[in-house]
Amino acid sequence: MSEFLTTMVTLEHTRENWLKAWAATRDRTVAGPLGIELEDVDAESIVLRMPITDASRQPMGLLHGGVSMVLAETAASMHSCWGVDLTRFAPVGIEINGSHLRSATDGWVRAEARVLRRTRTLIVHEIQILTEPDRDLLCVARVTNLYKRLG
Repeated sequence: MSEFLTTMVTLEHTRENWLKAWAATRDRTVAGPLGIELEDVDAESIVLRMPITDASRQPMGLLHGGVSMVLAETAASMHSCWGVDLTRFAPVGIEINGSHLRSATDGWVRAEARVLRRTRTLIVHEIQILTEPDRDLLCVARVTNLYKRLG
């Protein structure tokens, strides 16, 4: 289990605790090299942001579509831990899809993920990847996580 998840097992699921756990573990995940930041989180949504840098561009200088998917999956998978007993269940990604609607070359992007449906065994998020500050819609993604029983 990652340090983030280990920390979240022992803490109450609040915005402040998530921000602390994120700060303590971010640099040991894919989020560190990409500069992904946790901006906000609550029971129904999460917002991440990321700078467009050489590390996130494809050879033509555009934001790499795969990096948009990394951002979407990071948001949804992280948020699927909210309110879950992580000693009994592990959220695991079982499906991701995305539609790339427009391109970007610089600045910042944000991932705004919201829960579409939550059941005892699944959680489905819709994620919008937007430019900052103009809020141009770059990508719409959907991620499904399964709550896998541990032990």
